[in-house]
Amino acid sequence: MHGFANPKRFLTIARWLTPLLLVSGLAIIAATSWYGLFHAPAERLQGESVRILFIHVPTAWLGMGGWSAIAIASLVELVWRHPLAGLAARASAVPGAIFTALCLVTGSLWGRPAWGTWWEWDGRLTSMLVLLFLYLGYISLSQAVSREGGSSRIPAIFGLVGVVNIPIIHYSVLWWNSIHQPPSISMGKSAMSGEFLWPLLLATVGFSLLFGGIVLARMRALLADGTRLIDTPGVRAFGLEESDALAAFPDIAELGRGCRFRDCAHDREPGCAVRAAVTDGGLAAERHVAYLRLRDAGG
Repeated sequence: MHGFANPKRFLTIARWLTPLLLVSGLAIIAATSWYGLFHAPAERLQGESVRILFIHVPTAWLGMGGWSAIAIASLVELVWRHPLAGLAARASAVPGAIFTALCLVTGSLWGRPAWGTWWEWDGRLTSMLVLLFLYLGYISLSQAVSREGGSSRIPAIFGLVGVVNIPIIHYSVLWWNSIHQPPSISMGKSAMSGEFLWPLLLATVGFSLLFGGIVLARMRALLADGTRLIDTPGVRAFGLEESDALAAFPDIAELGRGCRFRDCAHDREPGCAVRAAVTDGGLAAERHVAYLRLRDAGG
């Protein structure tokens, strides 16, 4: 796992994988949307409104999948201190929120002709709206922690706690009397005909590729933003590359505030444990860079 903690290795992979995911995802989405609009047959009960299925269902799945990714990355950050896990969680939040909002909008458009109302305080709809609020809360909390220099564990814990809403969304149509239809696809079986099922699965693949490409692009942007704020001369004087320091502590720009590691042993033993700290995600590199910033500022 820590083999991918090195940001150079991550960026080497992400540079070619990001456009591949984005382009292939957009191409598949365009193809399935074209099929849904012009070639998919009208459904027996829902008529022409069923065509929105090819956007609504994938965005719903990825809205839940995005928070699942936040929870997994948060767990990795808390337990294994993986340097890039926090970045992955932060990068997943915005696209996850957008897909959740698209799910709610398309669901409302679909619900008007199907249910006769734009909105109902139904278990499925309400829990999905709660998920959108969780995303907005996570994004605000992450930005506040980055801006004020708080612990990255705070949004990580929030990400883990919020995952309890995912099974509530999934089982809401079974637990409560819901106007939302029960799952049409379950493990090993489907109530859908092939002319809807296979294009829907393909659309889900396309949206998933797009989601992955956006997450990688945002991770690269977060790395670039943080790298520009690092004290480059001080870091390189001790053999720690900018990207390695950033990977060890994503919010590295905040490390110069009130640092208490004035007697950092790395000053006497240049590079002794810096690279080891980067690979195992420990606090040593974090303290090392904090000391360098303080020292170069005359502290």
